[in-house]
Amino acid sequence: MSRPFTPRQAPSHSFVRVNGKIRAREVRVIGSGGQQLGIIALGEAINMARAQGIDLVEIAPNATPPVCRLVDFGKFRYEQAKKDKDAKKHQHANKVKDVQLSASIDPHDFGVKLSHAIDFLCDDMKVKVALRFRGREMAHQEFGFKVVQNFIKDVALWGHPDAPPKLIGKGLNVMLSPHPRAKRAPHPRADSEGNVPENENPHQEEESEEDDSEPTPPSPKKNGKVPTSAGEESKDFGQNPLADLEDRAGH
Repeated sequence: MSRPFTPRQAPSHSFVRVNGKIRAREVRVIGSGGQQLGIIALGEAINMARAQGIDLVEIAPNATPPVCRLVDFGKFRYEQAKKDKDAKKHQHANKVKDVQLSASIDPHDFGVKLSHAIDFLCDDMKVKVALRFRGREMAHQEFGFKVVQNFIKDVALWGHPDAPPKLIGKGLNVMLSPHPRAKRAPHPRADSEGNVPENENPHQEEESEEDDSEPTPPSPKKNGKVPTSAGEESKDFGQNPLADLEDRAGH
C-alpha cells in the first residue's frame, strides 16, 4: 500500500541561504563596505568571506545571477529584524477597529466610545463607526444621524470621514481615517514626551490597603449582645435563644 502524497511545503520568506547552502554556481558579490565586486564563482566568493572572517549571505535569490553580500550573518539578522519592526509600525493604517453606537446612547457611553476611537486613530488605525437602529428607531432616523455627526465632529482633530455616513439596511456606517502625524492633534492623555499612561483603577489601591490592615478582633458578647462603651447593650443583634434558660436557672 503506497503512502499518500504529501505536498512539499513552500519555503519561508524569512529563510536565508548562507555560505555553502547557496546553490548557484556564480553569484554577484557586494563587499562589506557596499562596493560592487562583480560576478564571482561561488567557491571563490566563500573563500573571500572566510578570509575576512565574515559570511556570504544571499540577499536576492531570484536575481540572475543571485546577489550575495559579504557580511556577518548575526549582524545581518539584526538589521533585518529592525527593518521588519519598523515596517510593522506603518501597517496600523491597514487595520480597522469597530466602534458600535446606538441612537439612544448614554452620554457617558458616548464619551467612552469616543475615547477608544481617539486611541485607535492616534495609533494610525482606521475606525469604522456603526450605528444600528432597533425597533421603532427606524421611524426617527434623524436621531441616529445626529449621534454620528456629533461623533465625527468630536473626533475631527484626530481623523476625518472617508465619505458621508451611509444608511445600509438598518445600520448607519461611516469610516474614519487618521490624519497625518504632522496635522494630527496630540493625544489628549499624552504627557510632554508623548507617552500615554496606562489605565489605572484607583479602587485597587484602596482594596490593597484594606487587605494589608490587621483584622479587628471580635468584641466580647454577653447573652448574645455586644456591650457598648456606655455600658449599654446594643439592640442591633438578635437575642440569644439560650438567654431565657439562663435567667430561669438563676431564679
